[in-house]
Amino acid sequence: MTVPAPARFSVLDLAPVRVDGTIAEAFQNTLDLARHAERWGFTRFWLAEHHNMPGIASAATSVLIGYVAGGTSSLRVGSGGVMLPNHAPLVIAEQFGTLETLYPGRIDLGVGRAPGSDGVASRALRYNTKEEEFPQQVGELLAYLAPSAAGQRLRAYPGAGTNVPVWLLGSTTYSAQLAAVLGLPFAFASQFAPALLMEAIEAYRGGFKPSKYLDKPYLMAGVPLVAAETDIEAERLATSPLQRHLKLIRGEPIFVPPPVESMDGLWSEAEQFLVESRLGAAVIGGPETVQHKLAQLLRETDADELIFTSDVYDHSLRLRSFEIAADAMKKLGILQLQGV
Repeated sequence: MTVPAPARFSVLDLAPVRVDGTIAEAFQNTLDLARHAERWGFTRFWLAEHHNMPGIASAATSVLIGYVAGGTSSLRVGSGGVMLPNHAPLVIAEQFGTLETLYPGRIDLGVGRAPGSDGVASRALRYNTKEEEFPQQVGELLAYLAPSAAGQRLRAYPGAGTNVPVWLLGSTTYSAQLAAVLGLPFAFASQFAPALLMEAIEAYRGGFKPSKYLDKPYLMAGVPLVAAETDIEAERLATSPLQRHLKLIRGEPIFVPPPVESMDGLWSEAEQFLVESRLGAAVIGGPETVQHKLAQLLRETDADELIFTSDVYDHSLRLRSFEIAADAMKKLGILQLQGV
């Protein structure tokens, strides 16, 4: 049976801050991970905008993108994503036009329509809650990044003519349908909302219209990852993201906690259900298990790219988790070429 493995695999990082860790440490770990990812063959390294969430240090997303791009040489670096209703499209075009000018051919601009924050932060950010205005905002952004027209009075400078690749991100069918209509690449947030993954894929591929950006659909799927030397060790390390998601649904700070031997007694049945539902697409295990689960996911989705995120507490073990995933993806690619 042919395994439809994509040629590409990437990293989604939120500059996670560990329990008893610091923001400075998180930034150092982010750059270190990016440098390792570059050596291991990852295609891109994305950072995500969040606000008022102690434990996530990627709020100033474009600044961190510049930090990572400046510390690497070939890795594509971008946003996964910038929450566009928090910003004027002109400002985002200027920021990413600047990044593209500094690091030509290496910058991605993934945008979403969620606030990436709670209600208090959303109000402070002047978040635009009108859903029907999001397509207009995306259109403005694309226009600012395109070459300026004669007589155009308002330009993104820098930005105009850089044609930074714009992706739409989403966890429902809404952005999938919009990406299809606009002919843009689409990334589904199955790393925390896997329930509608297959429905969104169908909406995106079924409604896709070729454009000047893409001639055919290009789908990326998010994958929570905990890989280790054995299945047992991976299950133990996975208690860190389980605890973190538990704190998230409780509205508590989400610093990455050390692993525990068991989650028994730490959550209620209802909380367990919610947390495990959020992590339904997680790939957890030793090298062979990871490869098997990734092959299954690729068969089910036929994704063009997988983007991995990992909340392992120990930085060296987190690095190893991504390395195991990279090895698995490369092996699956070889199997595909061999027609196995």
